[in-house]
Amino acid sequence: MSSLDLPFQRLRELRASLLRLHKALLDSERVTYEQFHGRIQTQGEFFRLALGDEWFSWLRPFSQFIVRIDEALDPKQQITLEEANELLAEARLLLRPAENGTLREKRYYEAIQRDPNIAFVHAETASVLNHKS
Repeated sequence: MSSLDLPFQRLRELRASLLRLHKALLDSERVTYEQFHGRIQTQGEFFRLALGDEWFSWLRPFSQFIVRIDEALDPKQQITLEEANELLAEARLLLRPAENGTLREKRYYEAIQRDPNIAFVHAETASVLNHKS
């Protein structure tokens, strides 16, 4: 693989890892939501809540970013190396948890603290971003 292909390969790996992270975050948030609001009865109801309820709003940037990667990797798009590197830089910001940051950063930090699976997938995803070979 040439050094020019590396950012595109990393985007593909990042997408796969972000999908795992997004699912883990949704699953964990569902459990926490149900502790406060009662059991979510159906997948349809959960889908509606994930899309529209304020509780899940902090997760939407993750969903939207995955869509942006999908669009960038579409063979018809032919993104530039610079655009691929910009997406990777944005991912580093998206994946930044902070105890005293923005709402998204705080909720992400709390999810990592609360759920060992999220901590693991977060580390895995960060590793994809930081891999230099």
